[in-house]
Amino acid sequence: MRAGRRCGYRHAAASLFASPFPLAVPPLMSSARTALATGTGFALAAGLMWGLVFVVPLLLPQYPALLLSPARYLAFGLIALPLAWLDRRALGALTRADWREALALSAVGNLLYYLFLAAAIQRAGAPLPTMIIGTLPVVIAVVANLRSRRSTAAARDSTLPWRRLAPSLALIAAGIALVNHAELGRLRAEAAPDMSGYVLGALLALVAVACWTWYPIRNAEWLRAHADRSPRTWATAQGVATLPLAALGYAAFWLWQTVGAPGAAALPMPFGPQPLRFVGLMFAVGLLASWLGTLCWNEASQRLPTTLSGQLIVFETLAALAYAFVLRGAAPGAATLAGAALLVAGVAWALRAPRAASATMPA
Repeated sequence: MRAGRRCGYRHAAASLFASPFPLAVPPLMSSARTALATGTGFALAAGLMWGLVFVVPLLLPQYPALLLSPARYLAFGLIALPLAWLDRRALGALTRADWREALALSAVGNLLYYLFLAAAIQRAGAPLPTMIIGTLPVVIAVVANLRSRRSTAAARDSTLPWRRLAPSLALIAAGIALVNHAELGRLRAEAAPDMSGYVLGALLALVAVACWTWYPIRNAEWLRAHADRSPRTWATAQGVATLPLAALGYAAFWLWQTVGAPGAAALPMPFGPQPLRFVGLMFAVGLLASWLGTLCWNEASQRLPTTLSGQLIVFETLAALAYAFVLRGAAPGAATLAGAALLVAGVAWALRAPRAASATMPA
């Protein structure tokens, strides 16, 4: 089939040079370009939504990660309930295996990921965890490329040659390293950091990276194996699957605060010391980051190969940095801007990699 497509492209090119009249873009090529453009747009929207979750732990410093994670996804699950009712027919078509997959994705990609990320941000500040999470484009692209070569489950993904994937990965890694260096320098200049909290925050962020390396690859494999299913329905299914897990986690934290936590560590439950701010932020990230962000990412995952969509998570890093500087009330320095430029350059290179790879592939 791929050989047929390449022959079609060559035939169309030959006809273009042979005819005195310009011809329309071949439908398959036009469809590929449309999928690339719309998939990138959806990935950008998801990154803008997901960047919000990096500032919430800083806006709620009195709330531990053990409460923030189940509260966020409890709000997500409650938001998903009316959507699930509207989409009940499509959800009813999901099998037990599909629901088990949604439950696993929700547990690892939602609850555990945000638990470790929020804990890392509250211990090491926003810059370090943001930069460690920013390595996800590199990690996911490499893991996805390895899986697509070795696993039949990923056979439908387009495997990119390493020589074409390497430049974009190198640019993204260099940009992340430069921004991270600038942020660490600023922290050292302001005050002596708490090294134990700093190291613990870094380790927790690495665990978050592991959780979110597994999630998009596994999620994309399911979506590509079920191309007839709606990404909206799958996002809602994950919200519904998250609800009982989040409710159980919230109840367990409430119980611990009531009967087990030391007096100085206990929070006034059920909504803590700033109930309106807490509830408002939880529902905001539940709607924007959890449901709408997941929907946009699912749309992108159906249009783009995992090796490319994994790199486009760089949008989340850029959004998180932008929001952090807005919250800080300061403009980024030259090194940070240069690092961001390298990140964007890496994404731009990645966008042309699939087309370049297919153009040089032998017939």
